Formats: sequence, C-alpha cells, structure tokens
Amino acid sequence: MDVTVLRPDELTAADLGAWGAMQRANLALANPFLASEFARAVGHRRATARVARLSEGGRTVGFFPFERHALGSGKPIGSGFCDCQGLIHRPGLDWDPAELLRACGLALWEYDHLTAGQTPFETAGTPRARASSPVMELNGGHHAYLERLRHKVVRTARSQERRLTRDVGPLRLDFHTPDPVLLDTLIRWKSDQQQSKGRRDILSRTWFLAILRELFDLPSESCSGTLSVLRAGEAPVAMLYGLRSREVYATWFPAYDTRFAKYSPGILLHLKLAEAAAERGVVHIDMGKGTSRYKDALKTADLSVTEGYVGRHTPAAMLCRLRMASDRTAHAAISANPRIHRAAVRAVGAVDRLR
Repeated sequence: MDVTVLRPDELTAADLGAWGAMQRANLALANPFLASEFARAVGHRRATARVARLSEGGRTVGFFPFERHALGSGKPIGSGFCDCQGLIHRPGLDWDPAELLRACGLALWEYDHLTAGQTPFETAGTPRARASSPVMELNGGHHAYLERLRHKVVRTARSQERRLTRDVGPLRLDFHTPDPVLLDTLIRWKSDQQQSKGRRDILSRTWFLAILRELFDLPSESCSGTLSVLRAGEAPVAMLYGLRSREVYATWFPAYDTRFAKYSPGILLHLKLAEAAAERGVVHIDMGKGTSRYKDALKTADLSVTEGYVGRHTPAAMLCRLRMASDRTAHAAISANPRIHRAAVRAVGAVDRLR
C-alpha cells in the first residue's frame, strides 16, 4: 500500500470526490466530523494537521486525517473537539496500523472517539475504554422514533410545550438559520454555561471560533455547520449548533436561554429537531459521547466509541506512552480535588486568552 502525507489544503478535487464517496458507502463513516471539510477547516488553524492518502494499484482506497506533534505523537485531526475519529476507507479495506504510522512519521496515535468498524486499529492497539454515544434513531421516520421513546418522556414534553405556548407563544423550529447574530447569542449562552460549571470554555478561543464560523452554513452534503433555533412566539428559547451530513446530524453546542429553564427547552428543541431532520432524510442524530439527563431521555440507541492508542515498537513510542501515563495521573489528581480543578481551569483559560 502506498501512503502519501499531505496538508489538508493539498487534497485534490479527485481526492475530495473519493473521500465523499467512501463516506456515502458506509453509515459508520457518514459522521460529518469525518468529512474532508472538517479536516480542511482544522488545517487552516492548526499547523499540525495532516491527511494520509492510501493507494493500492493506483487507486485511492482511504484517507487518514491526523495531527503530528512532538516525539512523533499523533492525535486525530481536531483533537479536543472532534466527536468521531478514524480512517475513511473503501468497504472491506484492511490496513497495517504500524506501517501506516511509520509512513505518517508517527510513533503512536492516540484516540478518544474511535468510531465503529476500525478493526485494525483496535486489534493492533491498546483500547483503554469503551463509551456510549447516544443517538436518536430516525430510520422509519419521526413517528417511529416517538414510538421507541418512553411514553413518560413524550407526555412530559407535550405538557411542557403546552405551558410554554400558553406563557410565551406558539413553538416553531427553524431547522437552519444562517444568522451570525443568533450564532453569537448561542456562543454567549454556551460560554456562560461552561464557565458557571467550572469547565474549560473552548468557545472563548479565537482560533476555534474561526473553525466554527468557516463550517457555518457551508454548502456541502458531507459537513455543514447548522444552527437550529427553537422559538416561542418570536423569542429564541433554545439553540443548537451541529454539523450535518446527508444522513447524520451531529449535535455539538446545545444551549438555551436560562429564563425558560423550567420548560425544559433543550428537550423540546431536540424533539422538534427529530421531526425536521427525519423529513430531510437524516437517519441518526448523534448526541455525542457521554451521559446526561437529556441524552438519556431522548436516545433510542447507543453507538460504541473507543478510547485508546496504537503504537509502534520504537523508543519514541515508549516516551509517548510514559507521557500519556503521566498526563492521566495528573488529570485524575486534579479532578479529585474541586478547588484544584477550578484553579486549573482558570489557569488554562488565562493561557488561552494570552495566546
């Protein structure tokens, strides 16, 4: 197998066409985080971004988007905010992870959202944990989705909708609103939410906002930043910025106006979104790894994603493993102490602002 490493912007029109065809051939690869548009947007802001093009007999058979860091340490492209990771490939392709890493100049590749169907990586690597990525299944249409939900969830949501309609105004969902002013409002809501919970706020970083805005309203069937807005009367009560392909809507940044919190506007938005997405041919709404009250209420299935790494037998790979072990130990110690954790979040935020 021949491997050519490129910067994302060096991909040709033929490369982009082949990449999209591979995604359309496999629902497990249809997630917009795996799209070439996402890789190119990250590449415009991260100098470490690369894409390996895999060829056999002069035919392109796969693409491996990654980032290359010090000591040959590799991560998925968009590491830290990419909710689906892996190698985009033709059906039935097998590959040698060690040879791929060698061709990419990597000693080790670490992942935390490896999608299903990446058997060579999992077989050759060291999976540390499996996690669930809750999804709303829309195959069969909106009514079939509602039938899969617990009846208590649907009854409660309808009661909240009636209350919100009575108190504020009738509900309306705009599936996509290409309004930068509303996008700024969502960013403010989400930043306030993250800061109030003592979490690191990626939306405060100028370089990340540039990626988010580049993808916003992108005219692509593989990856388009979509702003869904739920209104009560004329007031936006909840919004969601997600990435959408033809078959998958990957939620990214949901938030709501806290003045309407008692009506559970986030759940109402997702239920309205399910109806609108099903009408447009979306099969899955992927709510991302992790559990929460609203995800547990809305999901009808779980996709499995893997955290771990795959490496070569080299001294550099050993150094990378030692660094990872040290990082996990430090992270566990910080997370165990709320005061230290809050101080660490503030310190990281200060460094981000200085950058």
